[in-house]
Amino acid sequence: MNAATLVSKLWNYCNVLRDDGLSYGDYVEQLTYLLFLKMADERTRAPFDEKSPIPKGFGWDKLRVLDGDDLETHYRHTLEELGRRPGIIGTIFRKAQNKIQDPAKLKRLIADLIDKEEWSRLDTDVKGDAYEGLLQKNAEDVKGGAGQYFTPRPLIRAIVEVMNLTPREVICDPACGTGGFLLAAHEWLRKHNKLSKSDLKHLNTHGLRGMELVDSVARLCCMNLVLHGVGGEPDSPVPVEVRDALAARHGEYDVVLSNPPFGKKSSVTIVTDAGQAERQSLSVHRDDFWATTSNKQLNFVQHIFSILRQHGRAAVVVPDNVLFEGGAGETVRRELLKQADVHTLLRLPTGIFYAQGVKANVLFFDRKPAAETPWTRKLWIYDLRTNQHFTLKENPLRPEHLNDFVACFNAANRHERQETERFKAFGYDELLKRDKLNLDIFWLKDEALEDSANLPHPDVIAREIVEDLRAALEQFEELAEDLEEKTEQP
Repeated sequence: MNAATLVSKLWNYCNVLRDDGLSYGDYVEQLTYLLFLKMADERTRAPFDEKSPIPKGFGWDKLRVLDGDDLETHYRHTLEELGRRPGIIGTIFRKAQNKIQDPAKLKRLIADLIDKEEWSRLDTDVKGDAYEGLLQKNAEDVKGGAGQYFTPRPLIRAIVEVMNLTPREVICDPACGTGGFLLAAHEWLRKHNKLSKSDLKHLNTHGLRGMELVDSVARLCCMNLVLHGVGGEPDSPVPVEVRDALAARHGEYDVVLSNPPFGKKSSVTIVTDAGQAERQSLSVHRDDFWATTSNKQLNFVQHIFSILRQHGRAAVVVPDNVLFEGGAGETVRRELLKQADVHTLLRLPTGIFYAQGVKANVLFFDRKPAAETPWTRKLWIYDLRTNQHFTLKENPLRPEHLNDFVACFNAANRHERQETERFKAFGYDELLKRDKLNLDIFWLKDEALEDSANLPHPDVIAREIVEDLRAALEQFEELAEDLEEKTEQP
């Protein structure tokens, strides 16, 4: 059975459960619990003969023989018990709840769908790709909001391709979502290297680390990694930690790949003595940060720099405001250019993310030791935005759209790059002269402005206008919040 057939089989059953009000996200969660229990049971038998990590009385053997109310009750108790366990089991089952209220449908899911397949014997790529396929379908469910945790896979693979990863490195994503960057790195390292047993063990146990704030997303990421062969061994550390990555440093890494969450500044609603609700910004105060700000994206850039080892490499997806915002933004850009070699910026097209109104870029930099002179000599910018029109369905971003960027990046020797129409270099002194050290640089002419015959399809124009308006509205909301805070301060 191939991955596409498996996705179709799993997804078709979701439509039955949706009649009971189950969302796509709820369905993927329930599948995650049941798949983990079934695979743990399979691995107790030949050829694996492993000791089950599931406590006696809560395994698959018990679930599969029950039905009716007994099944529903036992399943609920199983989720509660496993959620209290340490390690990867606790991460996957933490705060788990049964969302399938009809015992007959739960029985059908267990007996007809999960139990009939020998999941542990399926090729890792098949079951891993099938689960990735489910996560993508979940991301496409706009109402569920899961798209914010899903970065386009062609973009992830292009970023990984230019990072020159090596087998013994430790790779981290401090905002790992469902694990796209970590799995792409895992896939690339296995495909492009002859890994020894020792190398493979390192890659599958210690080589990939993820941090995720949201329990339900961390469990999906954990299961995604386990299905791809990462972190499933009994002695493996849990590859994903549920924590606020920005709270403090959580280690040092050779490579950081991340698409931190977009959105408004960190804030909290409090109730005053007078009983009025007020929103207050949550600034991150850390001694190892260059600037104190409530802007999450600027904080993630600072955090990623702080967790890189000397000469460590990073690729981070950032919204446009990180490139031009004044105040803390200018401070962060100035220090980053000094203390890191900020060598490449990829300007991304609109219409490629599930979150609407996103204008984003990928910033590539290497951390360097302290020095008297700035480490950034040249910033190379690749413009994949001007005159490019993508949509999620009709014209999605595909791998071939990034081939020219990968070639221009010249990962084999970055010091022998050549300028092209879309790829230009800007010297450090040139950048310093720009107002507020603004890195929001473009030079290509918009063909639509030059000739109405080059206008994209009206649907694309309408979508781009909506995205521009949403982005502008978000910036105005942040500005209004800042002004309110300043007005209220004594």
